[in-house]
Amino acid sequence: MIETPSYADALRILGCKDGRLVKVVGFSAAAKRTGWALAGGGQLVMGLRDMREGIVRYGEDVIRRLPELKSGVDRFTRTQRLAAAHAVIVVSAYFEALGEAKLPFTLDRLDRGDTISHGVPTRERFARLVAGLLLDRLPTPEPHLPYAETRQAVERAFLRMSEAMAGYVGGLAVWDELPVDDQILLPRMLAEGPPAHALRIYDEDYRSLALDSHEFGVRSLVTEQPAPATALSRVAWLLAELAPPRVGDRPVIHRVRMAANALDQPLLLAGKHPEDVSLPLLGEGYLSPRCRVAELTRESTPALRAWWDDQRLLPDTEAFLVGHLTSLRATQAPLLVLGEPGAGKTKLAEVLAARLARSEFLPIRVELQSVTARASVTEHIEQAVRAVLGEEVTYADLVTAGDGAMPVILLDGLDELVQGGANRYDYLERVQEFQTGEGEQGRPAVVIVTSRTVVADRIRLPRGLLALQLQPFADEQVRQWLDIWDQANRALLARRDLKPLPADTALGHGEMARHPLLLLLLALYDAGSNALQRDHGPLGRARLYEVLLRDYTERETGGVQRVAIDQELVLLGTVALSMLARGRQVITDADLDRDVPALRHGGEDDPGEEGVDWARRVTERFFFVRRNGHAFLHATFGDFLLAWLTMYALRDLDRRRRLAGDEPLAIVQSVDDDLLYAVTSHSCLAERGPTIGFILELLDEVPSAVRERCVGLLTGLLRRSLHERPRRHFTAFRPVRHTTTRRLAAYSANLTLLIVAASEQPVAVSSLLPEPDHLERWSAFTHLWKGELGLEGWTGLVTALSAHRVVEGGREDVVLGGAETAGLGDVVVAVATGHTPRHRRLLDLLLRALGEGRNLPYRDRVGILEELARTVAVRSPALYRAVGAMWTEDGADHEVLRPLLHVLLADPVDRMATWEQLVKAGVPETVLWELHQSTG
Repeated sequence: MIETPSYADALRILGCKDGRLVKVVGFSAAAKRTGWALAGGGQLVMGLRDMREGIVRYGEDVIRRLPELKSGVDRFTRTQRLAAAHAVIVVSAYFEALGEAKLPFTLDRLDRGDTISHGVPTRERFARLVAGLLLDRLPTPEPHLPYAETRQAVERAFLRMSEAMAGYVGGLAVWDELPVDDQILLPRMLAEGPPAHALRIYDEDYRSLALDSHEFGVRSLVTEQPAPATALSRVAWLLAELAPPRVGDRPVIHRVRMAANALDQPLLLAGKHPEDVSLPLLGEGYLSPRCRVAELTRESTPALRAWWDDQRLLPDTEAFLVGHLTSLRATQAPLLVLGEPGAGKTKLAEVLAARLARSEFLPIRVELQSVTARASVTEHIEQAVRAVLGEEVTYADLVTAGDGAMPVILLDGLDELVQGGANRYDYLERVQEFQTGEGEQGRPAVVIVTSRTVVADRIRLPRGLLALQLQPFADEQVRQWLDIWDQANRALLARRDLKPLPADTALGHGEMARHPLLLLLLALYDAGSNALQRDHGPLGRARLYEVLLRDYTERETGGVQRVAIDQELVLLGTVALSMLARGRQVITDADLDRDVPALRHGGEDDPGEEGVDWARRVTERFFFVRRNGHAFLHATFGDFLLAWLTMYALRDLDRRRRLAGDEPLAIVQSVDDDLLYAVTSHSCLAERGPTIGFILELLDEVPSAVRERCVGLLTGLLRRSLHERPRRHFTAFRPVRHTTTRRLAAYSANLTLLIVAASEQPVAVSSLLPEPDHLERWSAFTHLWKGELGLEGWTGLVTALSAHRVVEGGREDVVLGGAETAGLGDVVVAVATGHTPRHRRLLDLLLRALGEGRNLPYRDRVGILEELARTVAVRSPALYRAVGAMWTEDGADHEVLRPLLHVLLADPVDRMATWEQLVKAGVPETVLWELHQSTG
């Protein structure tokens, strides 16, 4: 929920000059705080009839003076006044209807009641009534809600007012004078009469507000389907209707606005554009997105695609954005924009900033991948401003120079902070605290944050958080975008006897064509030789990336052979690997000049390549942009190249083993896995979720016999992966100086991932590790991974590697892969405890008995569970199920169970997974949140 104005707030915001009305409201507020006597109840002279006339008269005055009230003030003041005006018409509508209602008494008769009624002075009772009618917060229109839902909220407010009136009348002496039938019917008469009539009055008054104020008009647009638009063009003219474009800004503000205007830049701002195609400009090639919208609570699961399927689809995203920017919520909580990689989150931030650049808003875009991760929100903004202006300017000074322009802070790429090692899971809370602090200092600010959807389950959701999820293109949008592509490239392609990509051909590639980035890549690839128009059958995503990279590299290098193209892709993959190892999406020239030759030459000097500017050679390509260093044109290019480089190292491993053949020494020599070790020993591949998806797609193209052979090689390497190797190549490739145990953990985890990915059937741990101690060795691996991979690596591994425990014929095993479990999860915890299979089975039985209440008092059962959690560190599905069962059982003593929950949530590394397990088991998330807050 957000803070909306009450009627009393509205009088203050609008500067009501009706002294009697202000006085009675002020008295009621004081009486509510301090009591009747201290508030000076004897001075209260206004009655219900007079108050009704004053409220109705003031409501008419506000509607008449609305143009005057919203002129000559800054953006936030206008937003406040419009919300206040809405609160006024809500209360005015009710009181107007109350005076016209057919009731068994008049308001005059109520005012002539006795001084003492049912033991409570009438004036004190009247003060309580006024507090109930005029001091409660009132609903306000919001752009993500249709008018019908706002109207329902207003109706609920009217019903609460009628309930307050019924309670007031029931305590007066006049109540005793009513016939019994009227006493019985009065609550129903008040509930059905005034609210229904008040709604009709409210409808008329709201239409008057909408006619006089475009802000209210915009909110009524969000239920209508607009004509197709590009680059949020309707945002510009909707904003222009609210206020004329600003002129005469101070130089520093002018420079910030100019930096935000990127509409005349290419749709992809790459290092070097392909010469035989024309990329549409951002202002003409970016399609206004379709979005779903939801207000997030702690029970929401926005990381799940299925959850979004049940949320409201916005008919008009642009009207929503304008409505949000002019709403109270915008300055009280951030707007979170979620989307899949390449869905257009960054482009939305760029285009919105450009559309705001000439308005009464001051857009400031912050690329979170380029700032100091652990800095404050204010420092992040100041770092972005410094990058634009080339000088130090404090945020406070910038807002002051804006002269009333509302700051709109666009924080782009929250997933980079969450996944980059900084673990800023509380960042949205810090953003809301920033907004609260700035508002208290008279500098309200709007904040919009973009992020990949996948990290939405790893961030804390503050109160009042509204979220958008970018949706795939509809078929009509695919056709619209390809029409734009056609106009930009038809003449250029005709010179090579080629044609632009037809919509029907693109749509044949299914979901790929509905993904903005992938649609552009399809068009780029087809522009090389019309390959998509000649070939039949859809491309996979990994195949599209590979053919596009190969095609572009071939054209750039003059048609070189496959081996040379592979060498170029290895260079690009090295950049992706260096970024992953450092946990960043931006890399410097110095890092590239050190890392690229180290992996290219395996630690051996190549005098023929002395003095090569590796950073320039690699990053001049189309696939890079400069952002305080070098970044991929899109993060998914890095994800793919990392997967491709891993597969290249796996193919190299297989090739070397085949070349060794059956030579006698090959039997005793180790398989040469130096390249694979160099590529996979710095970080867990599952840190970047899309990388695993790309690996699976690339493996689908590998023949079954080759995959089987690779599984055998990888299994042998896994068994020896923790053993010392006296000499390796590529030792100079060390992007980060990790400990030996960290590198061995990453290598063994990645070997396991590759084995499961390459296998066509689920893999039993007993087939990977020698029996009879296979589970003990598995335990050693899992403990090593959890202890060394860090939160990102461990979380990614748990998500990517599914597993389930099996017992067949008294023999315990763990099966990796298959669809029975969505992730490694508790199998690691249960099997990695180090207990024998017999002990684990007994422990599960004990935990089940404790949860089901077998002949033990409640406190004793809780004590046993707490002892197991504290001293033996038991964390298993059975434990969480037992806790959940004890929480939900009849007569449960929740206070006794809370210390155990404290213990289970104590470890910050495990907290998120534990939290999810407890919620699934039946412990309310609100309880866990309270516990976390009390210890935080």
